[in-house]
Amino acid sequence: MTAKECGHHDEERRQLVRRTLIVVGSFTILILFIILLIFLILRPTKPTFVLQDITVYAFNVSAPNFLISNLQITLTTRNPNDRIGIYYDRLDIYASYRTQQVTLTTMLPTTYQGHKDIVTWSPFVYGNMVPIAPYLSESLMQDQMAGTMLLNIRVDGRVRWKVGTFISGKYRLYVNCPAYINFGKPNSGIAVGPAMKYQLVLQCHVDV
Repeated sequence: MTAKECGHHDEERRQLVRRTLIVVGSFTILILFIILLIFLILRPTKPTFVLQDITVYAFNVSAPNFLISNLQITLTTRNPNDRIGIYYDRLDIYASYRTQQVTLTTMLPTTYQGHKDIVTWSPFVYGNMVPIAPYLSESLMQDQMAGTMLLNIRVDGRVRWKVGTFISGKYRLYVNCPAYINFGKPNSGIAVGPAMKYQLVLQCHVDV
């Protein structure tokens, strides 16, 4: 076989490899486009969160500017989608007061939520001698004396969408549940041993 014939065969092999790569790449792009199109047509709707109740075991200022807290939160989430499931990969829940985080974060369990499913969590969030700003300490004592305090229950995490066998990348989930706690007011809560349980059933704000 002459050098010219060898060169001709090498060129044919290179062309065959290029054509094969083009076909495989085009097929992959087509599949991804179809999945994306289906995903856009289905239009995933963000989940809804409802703060059901808060049980307060402790929430008081210790001298001079430290907060002791122990709360149990009941939180439900509903997947409103008919054909899309939701993976909750990591969710951290905590309480904040006047924009400052006043408890440690508690990690909620990794969960898959099917179509139209409802999931309920009842975690404890707490903080032992959490330092707070002096003005917050004063505001908190004033709110408790007035009998009403606005506490925000926040959830920060990651979610993925599941359409058939396709699973999307991770999206940031941020939930804010504002809750007014009525201290010392008749019939505002239910005594649970040394704690006080406040029935709320409040819709939370959700960003994805």
